Amino acid sequence: MRRSGALLADVHDMLAAELRPGITTGRLDALAEQMIRDHGATPNFLGYQGYPATVCISVNDEVVHGIPGPRELRDGDVVSIDGGCIVDGWHSDAARTHVVGTPRSAEDERLVAVTEGAMWAGIAAIAGATRVGQIGAAVEDYVDEQCARTEGGRLSHLEGFGGHGIGTAMHQPPDVMNYRTRDRGPRIQVGMCLAVEPMLIQGPGDWVMLDDNWTVVATGGGRAAHWEHSVAVTAQGLLVLTASDAGAAELAARGVTAAPDPLAA
Repeated sequence: MRRSGALLADVHDMLAAELRPGITTGRLDALAEQMIRDHGATPNFLGYQGYPATVCISVNDEVVHGIPGPRELRDGDVVSIDGGCIVDGWHSDAARTHVVGTPRSAEDERLVAVTEGAMWAGIAAIAGATRVGQIGAAVEDYVDEQCARTEGGRLSHLEGFGGHGIGTAMHQPPDVMNYRTRDRGPRIQVGMCLAVEPMLIQGPGDWVMLDDNWTVVATGGGRAAHWEHSVAVTAQGLLVLTASDAGAAELAARGVTAAPDPLAA
């Protein structure tokens, strides 16, 4: 899974370097598929429940599961890219959000930064948590704290969507929600692999699904961001499978020691 995650991190880095005004979302998707296959891996989104592309690319008010195509990106667009791959039967899954070119506003920069920070808050919480439900509580607390201490409007969670277990399939139990719920979830145990993926919307969190039965769009006039990493709970600590450095830097900044990266040996 670490090999799968490391490849996916490289794919995300490549796509980030290709982002520019005028490039189409379909071109980005083609680049992602080519890189994954060139490394002997398989895209796990392509064909999943009929999904027609290698990655999901959601632009501005699209929150998740946007289908790539002829749309050209523009300066200031907020673009979320979500994807995964399979190496020797093991899955990875990660998402990042970018602003194309010059940000439209400080609000958009704040949206992206808070969503990424919320993901890391949820990941770091795993180290001291006993139940999966504590991850969502940590994500919610971080978002509430940031909204209270920084200038800008409300940021809402995309309700009804969340993270998941991952391993020999892309989606496995348990659900990993991005906010508090009554369900405490199962106990966190060594060997668990979890995808933590907060999705935030500027303003109200109302949404609809388009007729393609995939694309989720915010209806309150705000833009959206989505960040995700796949994380393994090991006897030596947390291993962020889809981070280039296995999460060492971001976890250290939060007082958590990452497990040794097997690819660094």
